[in-house]
Amino acid sequence: MNLMEIRERNVLIDKLHRGELVTAMMIRGARTVDVVRVAGSTGHDSIIIDLEHSSMPLDVVSQLASTANDLGMTPFVRVPERDYGSIGRVLDGGAIGVIAARIETAAQAEELARACRFAPRGQRSQIAMLPQFGFKPTPARKLNPLVDGVTIVKTLIETPLGASNADAIAAVDGVDILAIGANDLSAELGAPGDYTSSAFYDQVAKIAAACKARGKLCVIGGISDLNILGGFLKMGVAPMIISGSDIEMLFSAARQRSAALQQWHAELSQAVEKTPV
Repeated sequence: MNLMEIRERNVLIDKLHRGELVTAMMIRGARTVDVVRVAGSTGHDSIIIDLEHSSMPLDVVSQLASTANDLGMTPFVRVPERDYGSIGRVLDGGAIGVIAARIETAAQAEELARACRFAPRGQRSQIAMLPQFGFKPTPARKLNPLVDGVTIVKTLIETPLGASNADAIAAVDGVDILAIGANDLSAELGAPGDYTSSAFYDQVAKIAAACKARGKLCVIGGISDLNILGGFLKMGVAPMIISGSDIEMLFSAARQRSAALQQWHAELSQAVEKTPV
């Protein structure tokens, strides 16, 4: 695969700017690339590898991200800290998008963006061989602009302070998406899980307006009620929707199977009791 083909594969940002649906599967518990293949075969556009809430090692992250690249999906990694070295390692392992939690100031967003971009826009350590290029040695003059062009920097806004600084964060060069962490933001507002309160609505409206003014994307995560979510999309929030996490999906399917078996056995037992001897 040549470099231009790799450039053409990453259309996620353009799709969101056009208002087209982008779906993502969160990966938290799985440790093999099988889960990525399931995500791809079920129509997901991207995966989000969650290091903030898992004990997953970086070698597994690289395998998952590289497989997503091979299947034409965009691999994001949510890093637990804004550490320069950690961000560089997930990018070198094949991540296309980096998600950083609890961004509250423009300075924090700038630090994140610079860790994700090569000089002169950033300070990402130079590398000549990446998994999405099949580890083919590539000169910096070709690799740097290509990789910078497809790398996605996503800041998580999870506090009222972050929301109040949304315009300054959206103005940072190299930041592509401001993502609202609904669970943490609602908890910070004193009403965990209440996504219909006027306080929460006002925070979302503030962030969405800042993104629109700066030409950046605003997305929201953590809300499973599609009716509530639809209301925020009407405010200008882009439709990047997390379908669920691997653990959540496994639990849901296991519960349904177990309930079906319990019902089957109960009905069978009842039928046996009614059968004449």
